[in-house]
Amino acid sequence: MVERDRAFIRLLVATALRRLGQIDALIRSYLKRPLPKKARAVQDILRIGAAQIIMLKTPAHAVVDTSVRLCEQTRNPGQKGLVNAVLRKISQEGSEKFFALDSAKLNTPKWLWESWQTQYGDETCRAIGEAHLHEPPLVLSAKTDPEKLSRALGAELLSAGSIILRSGGMVDSLADYGEGTWWIQDTAAALPAKILMAAMPKDQKHRVLDMCAAPGGKTAQLAASGATVTAVDRSKKRLKTLRANLKRLKLHATIVAADASTYRPSNTIDGILVDAPCTATGTIRRHPDIARNKRYNDVQRLSQLQKKILENAIDQLLPGSVLVYSVCSLQREEGVDLIQGALAESEKIKRLPIDPVKFGLPLNLQTESGDIQTLPCHLNEHGGMDGFFIARLHRPG
Repeated sequence: MVERDRAFIRLLVATALRRLGQIDALIRSYLKRPLPKKARAVQDILRIGAAQIIMLKTPAHAVVDTSVRLCEQTRNPGQKGLVNAVLRKISQEGSEKFFALDSAKLNTPKWLWESWQTQYGDETCRAIGEAHLHEPPLVLSAKTDPEKLSRALGAELLSAGSIILRSGGMVDSLADYGEGTWWIQDTAAALPAKILMAAMPKDQKHRVLDMCAAPGGKTAQLAASGATVTAVDRSKKRLKTLRANLKRLKLHATIVAADASTYRPSNTIDGILVDAPCTATGTIRRHPDIARNKRYNDVQRLSQLQKKILENAIDQLLPGSVLVYSVCSLQREEGVDLIQGALAESEKIKRLPIDPVKFGLPLNLQTESGDIQTLPCHLNEHGGMDGFFIARLHRPG
């Protein structure tokens, strides 16, 4: 399969997933009765066909022909007539019906919609849902000179230092890829490491522990800033990716395969970054499958793991040291609730409020408690940003 075909398949699947609620509602409007369970493949054929016709503007006759042939390949020849009729109807009148539907709500699973309504309010919840409907731009972090790199790439440079690249193409064909001068990293994902380093004394060599470090974007930031970094992750496969990324970037870190909930460093540590495993609901715009694969019990399960990792990290804080906790999640159980619980349980830590303006970002990213909560609908004029919760804690000296 050539790269062009792979790119089209990725685009088609991502588009169908982003608009799955709308697509299913449209298909249901043309069915007299639900498809039988044994014909689930037919449902997917209709979904992919509708996405091509309405969103990708693929010629209808080609979509119908391919979809009918797929019925035979998936052992559903008896459904060829239905697929033919439904997709022809969609090609004739489907677009108007499709875009009249409530896209933000229909394309958001109910449990997520309700949780965001409760946490952020109706207006912001809807803005999050709408942000997930659009393909995000490629965002890069530069190792040394973001202004020079943005000029070389013909890209937009944000005041936060992120480089926004809206043109497509293969990542490894972009300028300076082989030289290791940049890596892919969303604007929000670049914040935790910046926030940690900003809280430490200047003109000193710092020992930093990056827990749950793979695939290594934040490790690269810390190493590029001059810190002595120990990168910990329990996944040997993901650590292999981290090593490859650091090698390309010509950066160094001590890499340890260990469980972050129990790992104890042998050296004293000045700062700890905990970018904890999470549901990743803040990255749905980049990974639309997350909305369909995650359930509320995943939030509950992961928040317990996060609590263990955070408790272990807090236990290692020395007087005067700093800890930054982050998750790429929009769920309060994984962010604000977890930090509030940690502060209530431990008297030795205090919250260090974070001013987003100091990092080139608007003030509305700051929560009432002084933490950071970025949302997919923030920075819309620049293509949006991922959803991250970030808190900074310290142990007074």
